[in-house]
Amino acid sequence: MKHFIYILVFLIGSLGFGQNEQLFQQANDLYNKGDFEDAISKYESIIESGVHSAALYFNLANAHYKLNHIAPSIYYYEKALKLSPNDKEIHNNIAFARNMTIDAIDKTPVFGFEKFAKKITNWLTFDTWAKLSILLMALFVVFYLIYYFNYGSTKKRVAFITAITFFILACCSVALAFNNYHSTKNDQPAIVFAKESQVKSEPNLRSSESFKLHEGTKVQILDTVNHWKKIQIADGKTGWIPADDIKAL
Repeated sequence: MKHFIYILVFLIGSLGFGQNEQLFQQANDLYNKGDFEDAISKYESIIESGVHSAALYFNLANAHYKLNHIAPSIYYYEKALKLSPNDKEIHNNIAFARNMTIDAIDKTPVFGFEKFAKKITNWLTFDTWAKLSILLMALFVVFYLIYYFNYGSTKKRVAFITAITFFILACCSVALAFNNYHSTKNDQPAIVFAKESQVKSEPNLRSSESFKLHEGTKVQILDTVNHWKKIQIADGKTGWIPADDIKAL
């Protein structure tokens, strides 16, 4: 009975995969014919089935870009970048899409040690840092055992220094893994979808306006109160925006 269930699940999965492949090709054909609205509908139906890929989001973003849909194009380019952060074509296209936005916001510059630490932390993912720390700790154990069971003074000295080096590197790797984890956990980007949105000083309509944002601008979500989101923009300004005006990534 279990074997029958496994086979059934496999067949259903294969059927779903085949259907999505067919839909993806149909969507690409529609895109190439200039029928961007129908292409978008096909791409979205694939996403609704639970499939996610950089190519899917990239093509969907391109279709929105062709229709001058600023916010959706940037949103899906950002989704594609999350899955393929080093793809040059995605970076190039999102740069063009960002040029359509109204808000010109200067990023807060990062200098010195903070910049260096951020670069090193993001050099690898959390999982990769964690696996590296395990490997380095295993090497520490190996060289410590070599040091412990060796009687030659020169070999003991070399093994001890190597073991300590691997131990220090393992500790650094663990620290970078946790730093990357917390950085990723606190990273809650969103895209403004409203044509224009008033950002308030407090989470209510009666409060004063802090500044305005327009569609396509990327923000960071800091907090949530009822139907309001506390956000921060690239230059460090913060405020409260209606939750319906943005879409989280």
